[in-house]
Amino acid sequence: MAHNVLILASPSLPSDSAGRRRLGLPARPNSDGPGPPRLIRIEAVPRRVAADLGRQARAAGARAFALPDRRPGERVVLLEASTGALDRLLATSRASRAAAAAAEIADALRRHASPPSTLLLARGRFRLERTLVMGILNVTPDSFSDGGRYLDPRAALARALTMAEQGAALIDIGGESTRPGAAPVPLAEELRRVLPVLEALAAAWPGRSAGGPLLSIDTTKAEVARRAAAAGADLINDISGMTFDPAMPAVAAETGLPVVLQHIRGTPRTMQKAPRYRNLMPEIAAALRLQIDRAVRAGVPEDRIVIDPGIGFGKTRDDNLTIIRHLDVFKSIGRPILVGASRKSFIGGPLEQPASERLEGSLAAEALAIAAGAAIIRAHDVREAVRAAAVSDAILRRAGTSHGR
Repeated sequence: MAHNVLILASPSLPSDSAGRRRLGLPARPNSDGPGPPRLIRIEAVPRRVAADLGRQARAAGARAFALPDRRPGERVVLLEASTGALDRLLATSRASRAAAAAAEIADALRRHASPPSTLLLARGRFRLERTLVMGILNVTPDSFSDGGRYLDPRAALARALTMAEQGAALIDIGGESTRPGAAPVPLAEELRRVLPVLEALAAAWPGRSAGGPLLSIDTTKAEVARRAAAAGADLINDISGMTFDPAMPAVAAETGLPVVLQHIRGTPRTMQKAPRYRNLMPEIAAALRLQIDRAVRAGVPEDRIVIDPGIGFGKTRDDNLTIIRHLDVFKSIGRPILVGASRKSFIGGPLEQPASERLEGSLAAEALAIAAGAAIIRAHDVREAVRAAAVSDAILRRAGTSHGR
């Protein structure tokens, strides 16, 4: 999308006047018309179009603010409006120079309000009626949390069967560590690690007709994805968003597998070397939208795409906390959201707890992510994550919110 429109739901906006002023908002929210006020952020707006939007917003009973954008002659426009004021604004803007921006605002509002309920698979659809837990299966010697424990295919198979019994809806099999500072693994070695496990699990759950979990291949290499698909994988989870290997989009399209597109800044080897953002959430959203556009152009239907904001991948601790706190912003993109916070270092906090002692913090982060719209939780501790997700879902259903599905 040209304008990277983001919808901020009212609960995520500061209510105190000082906090609102830091965002460039008026001290008191506009409450004209039905529905609570929301903030909408539109970037890359030409100066004249921004002026038109501002005039039309004020005429409709909304508030508009124009801020400098990265490129000369363009503005970031912030709209604060009730549902009624937004309806009036969009109706007026459709016949003006702001028509393209208005169309993107309407599309983002629709996507934010009605997240996908299914994910298209190579065969059939995967329902997203409840929060799904993706169990992590690292067949590596050096992953940050469980490196070496499941390197033997027999141990990996046993662990996968255990996670399935504990309620995992997906098993994510990875043969290359992506911890901070990790070096790439040669293609032949990654294939040697993952293919025996995939083949054994595909045989254990033929066609997944017996209710077994879907099998995900965690890789950035197109050839690994291609071979994994032939071995029975149901999904590709690429931490680079299909940017590390230029052949990956074509493989995803050819195999018909859904893909998880994750945001990352740099590579695993470099990503934690002083990561810095000017506007964290808009930059992540823009990158994810670019990845989606690239995938769609390669032949991957949008309803086969899941997005992941990439917690811990080129982010500071404050960045990671902000992503979870404001995860609902990414509902504007309109794709199921996967969150992988399990046992990551930001959870250790000032006590610097080791990975093995981050269960409670992981569950807290996962529950908050579910409340903000996560459809899939990627977790090491599957039994506990499944239980936390079930309680979160029950509370949110009782509260009458779709929380992202």
